[in-house]
Amino acid sequence: MATRGQVEEWIGRCALGDRKAFVQLYDATSAKLFGVALRVLNDRAEAEEVLQEIYVRIWQNAGRYASNGLSPMSWLITIARNRAIDRLRARKSGGGRGEMEEVADLADAAPGPEAQTIAAGEAARLAACLETLPEGRAEAVRRAYMEGETYAELAERFAVPLNTIRTWLRRGLISLRECLSV
Repeated sequence: MATRGQVEEWIGRCALGDRKAFVQLYDATSAKLFGVALRVLNDRAEAEEVLQEIYVRIWQNAGRYASNGLSPMSWLITIARNRAIDRLRARKSGGGRGEMEEVADLADAAPGPEAQTIAAGEAARLAACLETLPEGRAEAVRRAYMEGETYAELAERFAVPLNTIRTWLRRGLISLRECLSV
């Protein structure tokens, strides 16, 4: 497992065009980011495609990363989640699937043993932390960040103002970050 300092160093070196650092960053973080994409998309082939897009985005934006006391994994996970949600929204809006995507569906979509073990451990930690949130807030976080619902959809679902949803999500993420960092 890479340390926070190593990940920050690799991101910094990527900003300078260091391909070796990019490979090290990919090796250390790809399983986690793939898990994020898979959780949002619930489709292994799409998650694999999005993972490539995630690392293109990381390579292109490494210079924008600012070590500001927050975990560099938070920055990487945010990129992964946003790309996966963008893909999910494109799928919901009728973005057609091509022949290659249909052929990819024929492959075994089951994650391997290593991915299952990593995902199970992370899922258990996240589930325990989600249970610490006030009632209804955990569901809002799940729907926003794992299922891709918009703030407006959540506000309608919970019958609260849009700014209340934003506050719930912001506070929920802060609580989760604190819980998961322990």
